[in-house]
Amino acid sequence: MTRLFGTDGIRGIANEHPITVEMGLHLGRTLVLFCRKHGLRPAIVIGRDTRQSGTMLEQALSAGILSAGGDVCATGVLPTPGVAYFARHLKAGFGVVISASHNPYPYNGFKIFSDQGLKLSDDEEAEIEELLAEPPQYPPQKTASPGWYRQALRAQNRYGRFLETSLAGGPSLKHLSVVIDCANGAASSVAPALFKRVAGRVHVLHAAPDGININQGCGSQHPETLCRAVVEQGADAGLAFDGDADRLIAVDENGAVLSGDQTLTVCAEMLQRQGALAGNSVVSTIMSNCGLQSALQAMGIRHVTTSVGDRQVLAAMMAEGAVLGGEDSGHMIFLSHHSTGDGILSGLQLLKAMTLLAAPLSSLAKRMRIFPQILLNVPVRAKPDLKTLAPLQDVVAEVEGDLNGRGRVLVRYSGTEPLCRVMVEGEEEKAVEDYAHRIARVVQTVLG
Repeated sequence: MTRLFGTDGIRGIANEHPITVEMGLHLGRTLVLFCRKHGLRPAIVIGRDTRQSGTMLEQALSAGILSAGGDVCATGVLPTPGVAYFARHLKAGFGVVISASHNPYPYNGFKIFSDQGLKLSDDEEAEIEELLAEPPQYPPQKTASPGWYRQALRAQNRYGRFLETSLAGGPSLKHLSVVIDCANGAASSVAPALFKRVAGRVHVLHAAPDGININQGCGSQHPETLCRAVVEQGADAGLAFDGDADRLIAVDENGAVLSGDQTLTVCAEMLQRQGALAGNSVVSTIMSNCGLQSALQAMGIRHVTTSVGDRQVLAAMMAEGAVLGGEDSGHMIFLSHHSTGDGILSGLQLLKAMTLLAAPLSSLAKRMRIFPQILLNVPVRAKPDLKTLAPLQDVVAEVEGDLNGRGRVLVRYSGTEPLCRVMVEGEEEKAVEDYAHRIARVVQTVLG
C-alpha cells in the first residue's frame, strides 16, 4: 500500500485521492476505533484553514466520527496549533486540522494531533495506516447511537487569549509598531485582534480570505509585500504567517527578511538572558545554516541537531530537556508555552525579545551571520549507499578538512527525483562554490 502519511500528515490535491470525502469518512471512523482500542476518549476536535474544500472535508470527517459513535468539537477556521491546544485542553482523543499549510489553494490535507496536543509518532501513524487499509468499519452494533456534534464557542478568541498568556509578567509591547501578513489563511481569525490588543500600532495585510486566495502572493512564502509595507508604515517589524499559521517569517524595520535561524538566535538570546533557556540548549535540524551553530557557540549555548521535520525537533527537545527549537523554514517551538510549533506565538516572542534586548530587529539579526551556501543538483542513474562510494567519501573528507570546522558538507539523494544534492556552506562564497563543484564532479563521474 502506498504510504498515506508524509512529513506532516496526509496531503494532496483536494477531491483527488487521498484528500476525498470517502477518505474523510473512513478516517473519522478509524480515529474513533483507535480511541476505543487504546482507552482514549472518542471525541475529536476539528479545525480548518480557509480553503474552499475545507468545509467539504470537515463535514465528511465529522460524519465518519459521528457515525462511529464518536463526538465532534468543531472550532471552525483556526490555526493548526490552536487545534493542538484544544485537543489537549478538552481532553479529546485527537485533534484534526484540515489544511495544506503553505501549499497553494488546490491542495488540502489532514493533520492529526494526539490527546496531548502532539503530532503523532511514527508508530501511531503506522497503526492508523493499517486500519485505513482495511475496508471501512461501521459501528459493531447495529443499534449503536451516533455521537454528538458541538461547536467550540468563541474558539478563536479563546485561543488568542491563551497565546497572550505567553507575555504575562513581561514588558509591555505598546511602544511597538508592527505589520502582520495573515496569508489569507487561518491566522486571519486570530492574529489581527490579538496583536491589536498587545502592540501599539498594527497594520494588517491579507486577512480577507475568499476560499481561494490563501498563500496567493502573500504570507511566509511571499514576504515581498510585507517588506514594502514595513518600510512604508515606518514599523518596527513585520510578521508573516503561512496558511495554517504554524510558521513565522520576520522582516526587520528596513524591510529585510530574517531567516528562521536568525529568529531562533534572537529568541535564544532572550531566553538565556532571562535564565529561561532550559539545559542551555537549542535544537534545530541538519538544514540549519552553519551561522546558527557559530552564533549559539559564541553565546555559550549548546546546539543540538536532528533530522528534517518539526516532529524530529520536538522529539529531540523532549529528550534533551530543551524549551526552544525550530527549523530555518520558520517553524519554532516554545515548549514552555505550547506543545507544538506556532507562528503567532513565535511572533509575540520575537517582539518580546526586541523589547527585552532593547535593540532594533536589524541589529538583533546580526547576532547570526548567514554563511554562504551553494546547493547543486547532480543527475544520477542509480542511488547506491553514498557511504560505499570511496571516491566521494574521500573528496568530502578533503573539503571538510579544508573547512576546518568553519563550514559543512551535506550530500544526499533527492527523495523524489533521480538527483544527488550537494550542499556546501562556509565563510567565503568563492571557496564554497569551488568546494561544491569539486564534489559534484566526483558525483558525476561515479553516478552520472
